[in-house]
Amino acid sequence: MDQLSKNPLVSIVVITYNSEKYIAQTIKSVQNQTYSNWEMIIVDDASSDQTEAIIIEFATADHRIKFYKLHKNAGAGVARNQAVSMATG
Repeated sequence: MDQLSKNPLVSIVVITYNSEKYIAQTIKSVQNQTYSNWEMIIVDDASSDQTEAIIIEFATADHRIKFYKLHKNAGAGVARNQAVSMATG
């Protein structure tokens, strides 16, 4: 069994909207897992609070976090589909 099949990449999809109170806790929860071969794809559905700034701070420090912001609020379904299309795990 090769290394890739033992530790496959896991994609974690997070959709967010005005989540400044909880987004750091969400990201830290994933970072604290013992399994480390993951990518976290966070799609922000055009938040108007500090959600984007918080995510960018984490994404700058951890290359496994990928961030995309929708330019206008489009709803959870659109945001989720965007995140799934970005997943590689």
